[in-house]
Amino acid sequence: MGAIKPKGIQNMKRYSSIIYIVIAACACLIFAGCTTQATAPIPPNSGHLLINRVADFGTDLSLVVYVDGKNVGGFTEGRHYSGYLPAGQHTIQVRVDPNPGGKRPGHKTLTIQAGQTYSYTAAWSGQSLVLVRNQGQTVTGYGQGQ
Repeated sequence: MGAIKPKGIQNMKRYSSIIYIVIAACACLIFAGCTTQATAPIPPNSGHLLINRVADFGTDLSLVVYVDGKNVGGFTEGRHYSGYLPAGQHTIQVRVDPNPGGKRPGHKTLTIQAGQTYSYTAAWSGQSLVLVRNQGQTVTGYGQGQ
């Protein structure tokens, strides 16, 4: 007759197979989280607009940005707007949300030139939001291989 295997050894073999399966599944999950995201190509004949929040903007407040009347997003602490606009004239508006104090929105009309970057900070001026141009941070020629 054949040798009888103790039950403990059979259980260990079954559990070691399960452990290998669990380890393989965990490895797959880890590597699935390591994928890189492709960045969208820069649109031709466009300029880059950046809008940051001033440091004392408010932790519970969201900066809402509109470009040509279209809501392009709400940005909380640590976030900013970054978008490409076609060359030409654009109206930028910034609001605060929530707005229990009735703060007035800020407006700015920009003439975007292709290949230019425009950097602004949304800041408080009394009861109004204003867009202040960031000096020394305008970069030119992003679309020309520089």
